[in-house]
Amino acid sequence: MRPVVTPAEMSEADRRAIGAGTPEAVLVQRAGGAVARHALQMLGGTYARRVVVVCGKGNNGADGFVASRRLRARGIGVETFALADGLDESRLRRALGRADLAIDAMFGTGFRGVLDGDSALVAYLVRDVPTLAVDIPSGVDGTTGLARGPVVRADETVCFAALKPGLLFEPGRSLAGSVRVVDIGIDPGPTKLHVLDVSDVFLPSRESGDHKWSSGALIVGGSQGMVGAPLMASRAAARSGAAMVVSALPGGDAAARASGNEIVTRALPATGDGSLAADAAAVVLKDVDRFHAVAIGPGLGRDDGTQAAVREIVASCPAPMVIDADALNALAVDLAPLQQRSAAGLPPAILTPHEGEYARLAGMPIGDDRVACARDLALRTRAIVLLKGPGTVVAAPDGDAVVNRADSAALATAGTGDVLTGIIAGLVANGAEPFAAAASGAYVHGCAARQAGTGVELVATDLIDALPSTLEALRSRHDFPEKTAKRP
Repeated sequence: MRPVVTPAEMSEADRRAIGAGTPEAVLVQRAGGAVARHALQMLGGTYARRVVVVCGKGNNGADGFVASRRLRARGIGVETFALADGLDESRLRRALGRADLAIDAMFGTGFRGVLDGDSALVAYLVRDVPTLAVDIPSGVDGTTGLARGPVVRADETVCFAALKPGLLFEPGRSLAGSVRVVDIGIDPGPTKLHVLDVSDVFLPSRESGDHKWSSGALIVGGSQGMVGAPLMASRAAARSGAAMVVSALPGGDAAARASGNEIVTRALPATGDGSLAADAAAVVLKDVDRFHAVAIGPGLGRDDGTQAAVREIVASCPAPMVIDADALNALAVDLAPLQQRSAAGLPPAILTPHEGEYARLAGMPIGDDRVACARDLALRTRAIVLLKGPGTVVAAPDGDAVVNRADSAALATAGTGDVLTGIIAGLVANGAEPFAAAASGAYVHGCAARQAGTGVELVATDLIDALPSTLEALRSRHDFPEKTAKRP
């Protein structure tokens, strides 16, 4: 997995490199040279090319000055502007009017606050020129990806040593365009935050001696009018490694109506209105030892008896669990079952909240730093937390975290969360450790959205249909390139 370092960690890595004998001036020369080489690639040549470079006061600006000199030495017409000297707006407009490329070297990943004055003017004026950002687009917070005011929209970004969180979360991710990480001789050191690449993904496989119960998964969910949710999760689990999937639904009528395909249905005790009854917990726990993974939550509803059953199952289930949807709401009023689960030494649960569910579980809205929020909830619940959204974060109680970049805006539609629950359950059932299953499941989920080929018209069942070809491609280590925002 590729490391991701915060601005503070990057500053410390800089200090270690300098302390180990690499002069700061050498690091600046390497960084500036990398910027110049990338600029040449974007330009596609040197003849009659013109570049505008805008430099700030810090190391980011120093990189820009080096890049200016390197490009000028290659015969490119370069006009360099220094924020410290004040900008001549007329000259800048003329230069940008004939430029083939602008290089934003104003502010680096340590930037906080809002661009104003000359820097805000630059952000406005470069919007019509192909732009290369140095380390991060100016105006983007390097820790959170937030932009609180005027901001540079880059076509491409060169960053050094490792990715920064601000390049992984919106709007910073879209503002950065295509990102390339360049090695300039700085070791980022140990870090507990990474991004997943295709080579890191756990993919389902079966051994010659396996049978259907070698990777059995139980999906518990459903209520009146909501049986489709657990069935989608069940189908996704079957496509993701679970050879035997049982969908446990409230009431004999619901189970009978849902039967008739490769998913086995089981009736659980139900209330008069078709909700899971409180005594369903005992039925689930009676023979749950047969299963290698249990998912609970899709379509359950919020009946008081249902919520009581959820809490009992979570506290006592001996199999790894994926907890989603209304099962999360059952825990939001009482986190004790998760803590009891951990204290008993049971396998960790995987919580999969979206922003609203996170707020109910944590008792507060998601803050600016999504990684910190996911880690905090993981520590409090002693569970693995998969915080959904653009730049999904998977965090473990020990602080290890992964950011998933293989996502898609098309996933913001009903039912896709149920499919994700099923994918993760299928991977766990087939032998993946819970943390690896959560991270890999998010990756597969995003790739399937792209493979489906339906764009923003995606519906949840498209994801299930796309899973076989998606997994086949990933087994061949064929990745699904990240989509970057196009300049308006």
